[in-house]
Amino acid sequence: MSKLLPSRTSRSCTLSISRTAFGRYTASRQHNGAKYRLDISVKSSVQLAGCGSSVPDLVLTNQDLEKYVETSDEWITTRTGIRKRHILMENEKLSSHASLAAIRALEMAGMSAEEVDLIILATSSPDDLFGSATTVQAEIGAKKAAAFDLTAACSGFVMALATGSQFIRSGTYKNVIVIGADALSRYIDWRDRNTCVLFGDGSGAVVLRAHEDANAPCGLLGIDMHSDGEGLKHLNCTFSGHGNKPEGEGASSEGSYSNLSMNGQEVFKFAVRAVPNVIGAALKDAGMTKEDIDWLVLHQANMRILSSAADRLGVPPERVVSNLSEYGNTSAASIPLALDEAVRRGDIKKGDVLGLAGFGAGLSWASAVVRWG
Repeated sequence: MSKLLPSRTSRSCTLSISRTAFGRYTASRQHNGAKYRLDISVKSSVQLAGCGSSVPDLVLTNQDLEKYVETSDEWITTRTGIRKRHILMENEKLSSHASLAAIRALEMAGMSAEEVDLIILATSSPDDLFGSATTVQAEIGAKKAAAFDLTAACSGFVMALATGSQFIRSGTYKNVIVIGADALSRYIDWRDRNTCVLFGDGSGAVVLRAHEDANAPCGLLGIDMHSDGEGLKHLNCTFSGHGNKPEGEGASSEGSYSNLSMNGQEVFKFAVRAVPNVIGAALKDAGMTKEDIDWLVLHQANMRILSSAADRLGVPPERVVSNLSEYGNTSAASIPLALDEAVRRGDIKKGDVLGLAGFGAGLSWASAVVRWG
């Protein structure tokens, strides 16, 4: 119900202001018999209230990969920092892990699924071509929530976090779940040692909610996002089905995508340059410096990239969150998965300032500086 605030009256004009839902105000003006209405929005403050994650039970170690390709645990570990990865089993769905990650994040936030207004699923590998966010919505019982997928590869979670925060800042929604989930094992050539050693499957989620006090400090402190379509040639997974399908021999064939293709050297050079720059820009947007960062939580692609970014930012290795050795590159899931483990270990505490950065196919790269809790 709208709450009427004191009206201001002159001889010919009456102005009444009422507060409605989600921090919005409505001003009604009556002037010389004519009525006018103006909707005013007041920015809400965003809180990162909870996190959760889920990964498949099936583990593929470096030793396991030695059976499939010419490689070794030593070769993989020294070049990437990866020792194992989790892989979806036959008939196992990515959306099931996305749902479980969301449920765990809601539990940490002390929020019910019925309170959720919006679900954003960052993924490049949904179970359904039309997206898996609505599947998550149904599985967790978030009956009133809108839900959609966002595709931005390994930058997807950061871009989804920025998107979800804007819905809260604008006053449109109060409670948003942002999920990063990918199953790139579906699109890997498991006989190509240059790519198969890198990727794993998983999911992570963060609950965003509006502070009751609009003047409370905002958990989203700064953002910076970029894309460069000229670099798509270095990392892609393209459609490989039939053109002019109605008249071709494959008129009834199934649509399909090729296996992931990557120019590792070019992507590495791009990442070591882009990550420090994008974090620096997000810090500038926040009015902060690198000395204000408590933890770096970066996309888990390669240990050498993590180390290079930390060195250039002057962040000591012990303040860089990493679970790369356990999960490999889980694309959009890697940042929320690493965040969840660090929070549950007690490393990341309420009030800590985190530098998040994702980078990958597109090419795309994005950073968010956030305050946890």
